[in-house]
Amino acid sequence: MSFQFKPAIREQVGLLIGLAGGTGSGKTYSAMRIAAGISGNKPFAVIDTEARRALHYADMFRFDHGELDAPFTPQAYAEAILAADAAKYPCIVVDSMTHEWAGEGGVLEMQEAELERMAGNDWEKRERVKMASWIKPKMAHKKMVQRLLQMRAHLILCFRAEEKIDMVRDEKTKKMVIGPKVSLIGIDGWMPVCEKSLPFELTTSFLLLASDPGMPKKIKLQEQHRVMFPLDKPLTEESGKLVAAWADGGAPTAIGADELDTMCATLDVKSIPALESAFGTAYKRAKAVKDDKAMKKLKTTYDARREALSTTI
Repeated sequence: MSFQFKPAIREQVGLLIGLAGGTGSGKTYSAMRIAAGISGNKPFAVIDTEARRALHYADMFRFDHGELDAPFTPQAYAEAILAADAAKYPCIVVDSMTHEWAGEGGVLEMQEAELERMAGNDWEKRERVKMASWIKPKMAHKKMVQRLLQMRAHLILCFRAEEKIDMVRDEKTKKMVIGPKVSLIGIDGWMPVCEKSLPFELTTSFLLLASDPGMPKKIKLQEQHRVMFPLDKPLTEESGKLVAAWADGGAPTAIGADELDTMCATLDVKSIPALESAFGTAYKRAKAVKDDKAMKKLKTTYDARREALSTTI
């Protein structure tokens, strides 16, 4: 058998996007906004494990709804997601993926059932076989992830997040105090409820906080995806449009008129240093998508605003 190579071309690449957040953080709404942008005039699919709560958004977005009930095993999730992929939906939203880890029949319960099978009420034996009891549940989870990585549809996974605390030593007083738990996947103690490596298995993943709904806080964001998910503005349909264009092999689409007006409005500041900063952010966005029209308008707006500020000094 001969192994062949051919020039690499980015085409029909499905992105796996993770959004984690607590109540009021806007994760479901943000997921649907991105999905709507990806899908355009087609419906997207929603796999709902949250007692049909996704239907609260039925008047706002065009999607087909499927309800996933317990037991929430990795295999059940994989089958539901792959069924949606086979139906050729352009985007699939799973709300919530947390049940696969911490729900009824999820990985944590699978491990406990395996521990019970291996040791019963023999507590000494339970300690000895605790690590071994994770083998089958973790393998089921890894198999699910591998199947998801082979999908063609774009996949948006929503996770619940919980605020975690930890005992830490105060460097000044040397006393142990309660503080937010520090983690690679957490921010200010807020952590996604899922297998700890899953946010890094995805193409990109974010944490959303109720204090700033819809604003993405980076967990994983690679350089080529930064233009799709600006961290200084809420997640919207625009991110979905950019995702769809990039994944199809093209450059990110040009900036829309509404977004360009918003970008120009950010230049209406009170000082030249603030103007320089705002212009740099906006111009970088336009340059990244090679939108000459947007770059020209931003430069014209910048020049006019700088002249006005110089006159008032």
